[in-house]
Amino acid sequence: MSQTPPPASPPTPPLRRISRAPVVVVALFFTVAVTLVVLGAQLSLSPPPDITIDEPGTAGAPRPMNVIMRDYRFDPNPVILIPGETVRITLFNAGMVPHEMSLGDAAVQLAWAEADAAATPPVPFATAPPASVPPDTGGSRVLLASGQQRIVEYVVPADGEVLLLCNLPGHVERGMVGNVELRVVAGFAVSPAAVPPG
Repeated sequence: MSQTPPPASPPTPPLRRISRAPVVVVALFFTVAVTLVVLGAQLSLSPPPDITIDEPGTAGAPRPMNVIMRDYRFDPNPVILIPGETVRITLFNAGMVPHEMSLGDAAVQLAWAEADAAATPPVPFATAPPASVPPDTGGSRVLLASGQQRIVEYVVPADGEVLLLCNLPGHVERGMVGNVELRVVAGFAVSPAAVPPG
């Protein structure tokens, strides 16, 4: 009798090597994230770059500048203005809620704060008010919904203070106060519109 060989066992599949790619990707991502955090921390501690203004704006050639309103701050900070100049501000609301840019002295800010408070319903998340102040109040106020943009011209007063606030109820309390730095430029003739009648 012939013996039949035992059935052959199925071939053993070769062992698959486990890929190290996911581990390498995670390690690389972690390294990049830590590096960015360290760089961000170093940059936040460094002083802001000095802004130079080549030429103050005039009524015929306003100096262009950008102001971005965020939840709840203004960029840039500080805003650099020259007494007597005319600026053309491109204003953009990058926040999630309406914001206003109010430029002027303390009396202007108080007038808009009172008007905004009186027009705003006393309920959470109320719609931004259609507030108004008397035309001789002075200053400049622009109210924008989220994502809106507007270009306005502003004549910086020749003397006195200029404050930058968002007077919508609760916004100043949350820190929406901009810093305004007034710089004097030697030899710059003040715009007649910047001198209050007197």
